[in-house]
Amino acid sequence: MPTPPSLVIAVDGPAASGKGTVARALAARFGLPHMDTGMLYRAVALSLLRWGGDPDSEFAALRACDAIGSLIDDAELRSETVGGVASRISAYPAVRQALLERQQEFAGQPDGAVLDGRDIGTVIAPGATAKLFVTASPEVRAERRVAELQARGMPVHYPDVLLDIRARDERDSHRSAAPLKQAADALLLDTSMLDREAAVAEAIRLVEARLAAV
Repeated sequence: MPTPPSLVIAVDGPAASGKGTVARALAARFGLPHMDTGMLYRAVALSLLRWGGDPDSEFAALRACDAIGSLIDDAELRSETVGGVASRISAYPAVRQALLERQQEFAGQPDGAVLDGRDIGTVIAPGATAKLFVTASPEVRAERRVAELQARGMPVHYPDVLLDIRARDERDSHRSAAPLKQAADALLLDTSMLDREAAVAEAIRLVEARLAAV
């Protein structure tokens, strides 16, 4: 299927919902660059941790935004510790503002882009051509995260992961700056009962249907 000019696809959703898998598949399908915006916040968190900054200080988190360039591909970004700090510092308005321009520049590329995160369709690219809100039950998301971490050889316990998932949902949905929510014009994709292949197929179907209606 040919790519329309300036095709921007926004994929939002909570942690471990499958939005990253869906976004990467959509980027491959339409030949577009992809940005996992969560990695920007994880890079800030890792920067903060490595120089001993305080995650409870918005000023320290903002300072950490200046040193993330070399950390975007760091293997430690996927750790649960970094993810937990990223969830906390992402609630700071100053941090979100510091990373806003970088994300909007990526979305504004001439041919378009695919971005996934928690506020793409509502804040970063509210005019996106197609928007998906990808979700799943907390229990299913916790199971997926446990399997992912165990595959990396990391010790992990399901009850702890489930508590963390629920805590992140609470922080993301109730923060004052760009809270996680489904955009009014976003299509809902619940992946609770879908495997990877089925979720990707349904995402492509939804986006192609939206493009056909444009």
